[in-house]
Amino acid sequence: MSINIERALEQLWACAAASVPEWLPMRYIDWLPEAYEIALGCRAAAKGRSNIYLVLLDFNDRGEAYGVYVGMSKYSPAQRFDQHKAGIRAAGSVLKRGIEVLTGPTMHLQYIKRSEAARIEVQLAEALAAAGLMVKGGH
Repeated sequence: MSINIERALEQLWACAAASVPEWLPMRYIDWLPEAYEIALGCRAAAKGRSNIYLVLLDFNDRGEAYGVYVGMSKYSPAQRFDQHKAGIRAAGSVLKRGIEVLTGPTMHLQYIKRSEAARIEVQLAEALAAAGLMVKGGH
């Protein structure tokens, strides 16, 4: 089943890349609906300049299909992911295993107060780990 979804997503991307929204993941991830539910449980009350982001990590060499990195930054999730991949203040797990940004689950956690972002980063990482996901970051 997941192989068919992977192929369909690849075909979609090849045919309609310009019209595909940023938040749509480019591969099938069976735990993504659960990640959305968990992230929706995190709320910020104050606006600010910090963003929470998730990065999909590839753990195929460890027997796990995917994991997730939880981070916070003043940069947009896409900009911060590019920085990680370029080695700029990079987390080793994202530099080595980062595949793509999972924008959708944290769309409501953008432009929040830094103190709340720090709290939510830890809260989200702990909740995702408690749900059985391989989690990095979230300090």
